[in-house]
Amino acid sequence: MKAIFNRLFQFQTLSRSESEEVLIKIASGIYNESQIAAFLTVFMMRPVCLEELLGFRDAMLNLCIHADLGDFNTIDVCGTGGDGFDTFNISTLSAFVLAGAGEKVVKHGNYGVSSSCGSSNIMEFSGYKFSTDTSKLKKELDEAGICFMHAPLFNPAMKNVAGIRRQLGVKTFFNMLGPLVNPSSPKNQLIGVYSHEVARLYNYVYQTGEVSYAIIHSNDGYDEISLTSPFQFITKRGEKYLGPEVFGLDYVQNDEIHGGTGIAGSAEIFHNVLKGRSTKAQHSVVVANSAAALHVLHPEKELAECASIANEALESGKAKAAFERLIGMN
Repeated sequence: MKAIFNRLFQFQTLSRSESEEVLIKIASGIYNESQIAAFLTVFMMRPVCLEELLGFRDAMLNLCIHADLGDFNTIDVCGTGGDGFDTFNISTLSAFVLAGAGEKVVKHGNYGVSSSCGSSNIMEFSGYKFSTDTSKLKKELDEAGICFMHAPLFNPAMKNVAGIRRQLGVKTFFNMLGPLVNPSSPKNQLIGVYSHEVARLYNYVYQTGEVSYAIIHSNDGYDEISLTSPFQFITKRGEKYLGPEVFGLDYVQNDEIHGGTGIAGSAEIFHNVLKGRSTKAQHSVVVANSAAALHVLHPEKELAECASIANEALESGKAKAAFERLIGMN
């Protein structure tokens, strides 16, 4: 690690193979906590380059427990986190809206690190049992339209990093890796990122692959379509800057989409949205992000039409029913 540090401290970057090797060694317990923390800190001081990101992704995918769910046309709705806004669990709710609309969702998530309540916190609090059992996940996909993939369970080698990330309490390059390393390799992805630069970096990663995707980032910093500002929308077909009007929705205020106090407070907002008891702003933001994901699956449909489908899935109770079916199977 000393040789790696000497290069990094001289503002050099690592190759794809070097990045993969370092992360594998971190996972193997070769480096101590101080070395790991120092390594993470480097990438909090300067951006991760494309080759480094690809190398880190290679390592995570090589080390993870894979789940073959290729029988389904699946989508993941996952953000990097790390935007510092601590919103309610928008992408998790969008996952259930998609399931309610008849899609197949493989939601990849984790406990909150840079936010107070991550998707895993919500799911665990609600009674979901994390598992790597592919037969269980397939049954959930088949009957509820959604299964949940708890990142630490599928990446047990990363336990050497989990405690350090919690202690640091800020975003690291592991936030960037989350959407890239879904163990089931979904065929479709809606990816929220915390900066324009990361959005374009992700586009370099995805544009030559076979995954159908959209990358979203709100201009004021959110890693999702917040409706508090125009947002960046990138697909293989190009990059656009759009506003809430493309969904037939209005702008909202930042404080209207803030998360709850602790896990219980966040869960209350989560369930109120599913039950139709949310505020207009909360409902609108979930519809917007769900619509963006539906557009990934059905690019022939305009975003406004996708928003109408998402709204119907939420208002009719289909999203709530998908959630209840999933929890009832656990």
